[in-house]
Amino acid sequence: MDPRTPCLIGIAQRTVREQPGPEPLDLWESVAREAAGDARLPVERLDSIQIVWTDSWQYDSPVGRLADRLGAAPRHRVYSKVGGTAPHLLIGAAMAAIAAGELDSALVAGAEALATRRAYRKAGEHVPWSHPADPKPPYGWERPPHPSALAHGLVLPVHTYPIMETARRAATGLTIEEEMRERARIMAPMTEVAAANPHAWRRTAREPHELGDRFVGWPYTRDTVAVLEVDQAAAVVLASTELADRLGVPPDRRVYLRGWAYAEDTWEVATRPALGSSTAIARAAEAAFERAGLTLDDMNALDLYSCFAIALRQACDAIGLDPLDPRGLTVTGGLPYAGGPASDYVLHSTATMAGLLRAQSGHGLVTGVGMHLTKHTYAVWSSEPGGRLGGAAPVHVAKEVPLVESCEGVGIVAGYTVAHGRDGAAEKGFLVLDVPGGRSYAVVEEAALLAEAEERELVGERVRVAGDGKLNVATW
Repeated sequence: MDPRTPCLIGIAQRTVREQPGPEPLDLWESVAREAAGDARLPVERLDSIQIVWTDSWQYDSPVGRLADRLGAAPRHRVYSKVGGTAPHLLIGAAMAAIAAGELDSALVAGAEALATRRAYRKAGEHVPWSHPADPKPPYGWERPPHPSALAHGLVLPVHTYPIMETARRAATGLTIEEEMRERARIMAPMTEVAAANPHAWRRTAREPHELGDRFVGWPYTRDTVAVLEVDQAAAVVLASTELADRLGVPPDRRVYLRGWAYAEDTWEVATRPALGSSTAIARAAEAAFERAGLTLDDMNALDLYSCFAIALRQACDAIGLDPLDPRGLTVTGGLPYAGGPASDYVLHSTATMAGLLRAQSGHGLVTGVGMHLTKHTYAVWSSEPGGRLGGAAPVHVAKEVPLVESCEGVGIVAGYTVAHGRDGAAEKGFLVLDVPGGRSYAVVEEAALLAEAEERELVGERVRVAGDGKLNVATW
């Protein structure tokens, strides 16, 4: 084997349930030391330290503060942008650098303390965390929302993802009730996995009929979407085979990235060629499996990114996987139950998969999703070396449908949702419309229409649209 062959040799996860808990810097240090200990690598020896963006707190120098805590002086430092694919992008780039002989070791860590932030705020107290950035940096997304999305108030994933869900529901011919029942059947087994995962945030097995709590972004209920306010951290240590040999890491504790791939859908939901399906997912999966020299049937375990059911469903549709496959869709319990720590979840699924492959050998698939089902990463891990890594250059970029910012007259509903408040009441409808020249966003404000939207299928229906140049309002 080439001595530069990269492998994963250290893993760590931590979940803190006592409130208030530690700040993100404390969590980074904790999992970094644990993962390095698992790798038999002195933390001060790390060649690279990379951190996934944290929503909890903006430090003046995230990587620098962690390096100081660890007594390390890494020559390579990275702090990521926002997005659920960020861990894969960091891991993939680090693996490539190790294979090229540019690095011999790398730590990739991430942490969120959003539950603790909520506890402080609920108590009316200031969050007493260290080293705040001053001035506070801009939010770390790669692209801000389109002005039309901002004008319509459509920026939260809990509202954009159900729009795609309703589009798929209509395309597959499911009724509203059938979609909800099918979703519960898909997600209930995930709660059983979470119940057995000591690192999961919610560790209660649920039956399908128990997942129908209040709506958040209709038709999604609170119990079927990612739980964001968690205190969780994870880390992995990557190294060359040569360094792993020198550290005395046994071969059965090394896990290999056989192949991975990245693809993009459109950044705006309204501009997606098909709201309910994704060619980008299919291309990312095809490339990852081809690079790994393996197929879906070769996978012993799977973890599909599960922030919302449509992410699972589009993935299953694209790769030809039965959502009730006996292998299951997650090794952690998924983002609604194991925990959805903002951009960091894939570090948890990767660490869990690595631990599983150490224990039983074989191959595993871990996927990531970024932004509004925009970015897709597929990574094939194995207890056996082989394949070829691949890289971050997108294997597919979806072609945009034109976005019409202001429209008047008639539009046809392509997808929609109804936003609900904390009291459970419907507050506003969001629509994506097919209009002359492309697609538009619109809102629904009348209470009677919101109630009707939840009772019958609106996709494919004609609605009247009135616009003021920025905001489009739909009625029927």
